Amino acid sequence: MQRILKRLFDLLVAFVGLLLFSPVLLIVAILVRFFHGTPILFKQERPGYKGKPFFIYKFRTMTNRLAPDGSLLPDAERMTRFGRFLRATSMDELPELLNILRGEMSLVGPRPLLMQYLPLYNDEQMRRHDALPGITGWAQINGRNNISWDEKFKLDLWYIDNQSFWLDMRILWQTFSKVFKREDVSMEGEATTTFFEGNK
Repeated sequence: MQRILKRLFDLLVAFVGLLLFSPVLLIVAILVRFFHGTPILFKQERPGYKGKPFFIYKFRTMTNRLAPDGSLLPDAERMTRFGRFLRATSMDELPELLNILRGEMSLVGPRPLLMQYLPLYNDEQMRRHDALPGITGWAQINGRNNISWDEKFKLDLWYIDNQSFWLDMRILWQTFSKVFKREDVSMEGEATTTFFEGNK
């Protein structure tokens, strides 16, 4: 019953959200095209429920600037001022409402990380995939990108073991506060956070 209630709530909020934010989505899309070029949306394969891959959609926050050797410059150097604004306000995440409608994500759950991290997780950390990934989550309101990987995984697993509809409501409410204050958007010296290199 709890899973059905969560899914219905996700669908309602995603559908209404896309309708209400459609003018904002259009304006942001135009600005992304102007500042970052094409494509407007960032599309990347991520592990979803039980590690099953899906494609996440976000507004682009970086350019495709290259180093002299032809490789992409580091994220921090490709991030534009407008891109930082999108990330600070979490507006780059709005296209993920489409992922929710498709049943690939939820409003609340562990954030979907990179596919290349999967072989680096231990058995306990893999349990973060026992729920649909979310736009926001317990780790996001308790440090987001400004905490260590170990702390982040512990928070994700706490959510997996304690998830409920009312906990989701609490996380959503606190997410609005975090976004408004623009807290913990990135780790110092990083565009977002450090790369996970496995358990040492």
